[in-house]
Amino acid sequence: MVAIIYLIVGFVILVYGANFLVDGGAALAHRLKISNIVIGLTVVAFGTSTPELVVNMISSLDGNSALALGNVLGSNIFNILAILGVTALCAPIGIKRSTTWVEIPLTILASVLILILAIGEPDALISRTEGFCLLCFFVVFIAYTLFIAKRGGVTEEVDIKPYGMGKSLLFIVLGLIGLIGGGRLLVNGAVQLAQLAGISERIIGLTIVSIGTSLPELATSLIAARKRNADIAIGNVVGSNIFNTFLILGASASIMPLQVPEDSLPDIWVNMMASVLLFIFVFTGKGRRISRWEGAVFLIGYLYYLIWLIVH
Repeated sequence: MVAIIYLIVGFVILVYGANFLVDGGAALAHRLKISNIVIGLTVVAFGTSTPELVVNMISSLDGNSALALGNVLGSNIFNILAILGVTALCAPIGIKRSTTWVEIPLTILASVLILILAIGEPDALISRTEGFCLLCFFVVFIAYTLFIAKRGGVTEEVDIKPYGMGKSLLFIVLGLIGLIGGGRLLVNGAVQLAQLAGISERIIGLTIVSIGTSLPELATSLIAARKRNADIAIGNVVGSNIFNTFLILGASASIMPLQVPEDSLPDIWVNMMASVLLFIFVFTGKGRRISRWEGAVFLIGYLYYLIWLIVH
């Protein structure tokens, strides 16, 4: 019961901490005369990934490699199969040209890189050097995104609160405290729950932790679908997967080399196949879009994967 309470309280504090950090960071950036597009593509996009980042950094420092890797893989799989599946069922998702030919292929590349790093010896290791290389890919992606934004190829709607300098800084501090405190509670709860229930940290990371830390992406995509802006959902999901692999996994491995358990290989393959399936679905049917039946295929695939995890 204590472990479950830690998990729930940790999730709540994480989400509120991320919101405080995004609101404070966006308001501060706006006061420093940074454009809304840049704020949306950096501060806000980064903010939705901070729960995964904090949980992974704490897990990495504690030596819980299976939890850290499971969180990234589970979030990526949940983003494509569950979030896009639900969103497409609400409204077909239109896909922009740049997303089709740059961002989705980058997502596939990210999943292939994880596979390459994991293949080899029975217990592969994602070293600090490899983690740093992943971070370099992330820097290139951010540079590309900002370049496209300056050319006018990206429009980002950002809700910036009109906070003063003092309140902005206070919100940033509160957000960081909430993220660190909530992340610590969540990781402790996840590890205790795994030990008490006899479940591996990998399974906890792939399910409870990854779904919980992906709630900001789920909320953003559902709101976008409700407002008939379903095309925002795919950018949100694809961007999150790129952040998860290049930034979060890269930062985790840079802090402490990550051991890749042999039983994580099926999850790595599912992660890659989900990205490839997304690319294939772009070209099926009329125009570049994810239709309702394709959303249903995504959801069925995710439910099958969950059942396989439980039964396996």
